[in-house]
Amino acid sequence: MAGSGDSRRSDIGLKFARIGIGSRRNQSRSNCLFFSSRRKAPARAAIAVLLLFGLPPASFAETVIDPDGPFRMGEGYADRPATCGTIKHWIDHAPQTDDRITLTISGRLVAVDWDGTLAYLVMCDEKDVQVMCVTYSKEGRNIGDPVLFAGGYARFGARRIMLDPCLASPEE
Repeated sequence: MAGSGDSRRSDIGLKFARIGIGSRRNQSRSNCLFFSSRRKAPARAAIAVLLLFGLPPASFAETVIDPDGPFRMGEGYADRPATCGTIKHWIDHAPQTDDRITLTISGRLVAVDWDGTLAYLVMCDEKDVQVMCVTYSKEGRNIGDPVLFAGGYARFGARRIMLDPCLASPEE
């Protein structure tokens, strides 16, 4: 039995040696370069540089948003909302990011629907780019009412935008 146990240990040792785990003797073999010291040198140098000079500024990773545009990173209202007349231009200039983007748009409602749980408010004519606001209440709104939408931007095709979640307020 002792012989079979030793054989098993040597098979396991051989498997670990092939991926670079085991004795120093095994790591010097040509098929064991995964954890070799030569591969550690560039990583160590990069860590040293980062420690000495710090991390690059976060501004390199930030998404650029036009301050005059209707988009904002995160949540918040833009100073200049889009309109049904300008939204076609703006959707082609939406920030390219996986982070949350808020779109602000003002106009008149062309459709209002309630499913018992959520309200679906639609702005802009069907022949143009339409914007749907998914919110929790119609709040007595009707087709033709002027509103201001601000919500999480998602584009669906060439002419559909959904804002979810969305805040709808009377346009002043």
